[in-house]
Amino acid sequence: MTNIFGTSQEMPVSRREMLTRCGIGFGGLMLQQLLSQSAQAGSDLNPLLPKAPHFAGRAKYVIHIFANGGPSHVDTWDYKPSLKKYQGQDMPGGAPRTERPTGKLMPSPYKFSKYGKSGLEVSELFANTAQHVDDMAVIHSLHTDVPNHEPSLLLMNTGESRLVRPSFGSWLTYGLGTENQNLPAFVAMCPGGYPIQESQNWQAGFLPGIFQGTYIDTQHESIEKLIEYITNKRVDLKDQRRQLDLVQRLNRIHQERRDADPQLESRIQSYELAYRMQTEAADAFDIQREPQHIRDLYGPGVQARQLLVARRLIERGVRFVQVWHGAGQPWDNHDDLEVNHRNLAKQSDQAIGALLSDLKQRGLLSETLVIWGGEFGRTPTVEMPKEGANAGKINGRDHNHYGFTMWLCGGGVKGGTVYGATDEFGFKAVDKPMHVHDLHATLLHLLGFDHKKLTYHYAGRDYRLTDLHGNVIHDVIA
Repeated sequence: MTNIFGTSQEMPVSRREMLTRCGIGFGGLMLQQLLSQSAQAGSDLNPLLPKAPHFAGRAKYVIHIFANGGPSHVDTWDYKPSLKKYQGQDMPGGAPRTERPTGKLMPSPYKFSKYGKSGLEVSELFANTAQHVDDMAVIHSLHTDVPNHEPSLLLMNTGESRLVRPSFGSWLTYGLGTENQNLPAFVAMCPGGYPIQESQNWQAGFLPGIFQGTYIDTQHESIEKLIEYITNKRVDLKDQRRQLDLVQRLNRIHQERRDADPQLESRIQSYELAYRMQTEAADAFDIQREPQHIRDLYGPGVQARQLLVARRLIERGVRFVQVWHGAGQPWDNHDDLEVNHRNLAKQSDQAIGALLSDLKQRGLLSETLVIWGGEFGRTPTVEMPKEGANAGKINGRDHNHYGFTMWLCGGGVKGGTVYGATDEFGFKAVDKPMHVHDLHATLLHLLGFDHKKLTYHYAGRDYRLTDLHGNVIHDVIA
């Protein structure tokens, strides 16, 4: 038989086999076209529709109470009697230096007491919150990478201290969607403006922009100031709907010519969300609709109002709510720690205790993961005075990234648990050290995700919240 090269030799395949293989190839080309059409059609779907996690998680919602600035763990949740015993003495091995020079050991000015059946010892600063220790896992052995606010804030919120990465709330809404399409899936409340690193703390990073947190400046109380342009005083909802439908049709035509640009898709979805929010946001953020006894339970002040709003948002299906304690670093007490920490606790302790009680009474605590903590802790030694903020003062503590405390409550957490420990002075995590990556892996597990599989392909590789690190700490999971 003569082959295509004109030489007489046996053909490697028969005509029938050749046609069969070509037919399969044409089928593959057709399948590729169908999949492409399907993917393009799928881009019109709302990316925030509820989705199933990898497995049945105990938690469905998150309230992250961010104690901005780094609260002192040895003055709040990590009782260290050795600080009193060795008051004014050098710490063995010399005074630790994190960001600045420190001096002698300084005892806590606050009284600690045991709470609950578990007998966890908690500072008087959080006497109301401590009523719920039997529902908490208190982690004493957290540590992070550096003693600076900017990278530590980013690491705690995004899993990366230097580069632009999606925040924890963005990963969660990417993985789970949300149960209320009339409100943002991810809300970040911070009174008085942005914190350090600004919106990078709740950014979507390389994820589609629809997963970015919606910032609310909660120093305001009226809905018009909380959310700008929430109401249209010139056009009613029906006419707005007609206008929006026209704009969206034009946007879709524009999008089809640009290969389903994800940024354009996010913009289209944001228009829809802004329209739908007019019907429900005013109700969610208006705490005057709560009974007086509920408002009294939370108490006065901005932090109390934020936490009550957080419960109202979770109740309405919002997936992730981050509550910041101030836009600056209010817990960053390099001096006057005794006065400042006491004032900050007065602003938040009653409201946090009320939030946990309120969630429990409504049957929401079992499916809501509540997190409290800052970006790092503080030294057990006194910070030495310097020019500037604490000139001439020796009554505060410096940043400490070697060991600090956070607590988790509800949402599948093993209540009444103390995990890990710092040394006898509270400087460094020595028993069961837990890195921020481990914390993130554990939180995702409580929400039903294998942190190694919740990924997004970007720049040639798969990324995840925990990057290449992180271990689930099962000891804090019920």
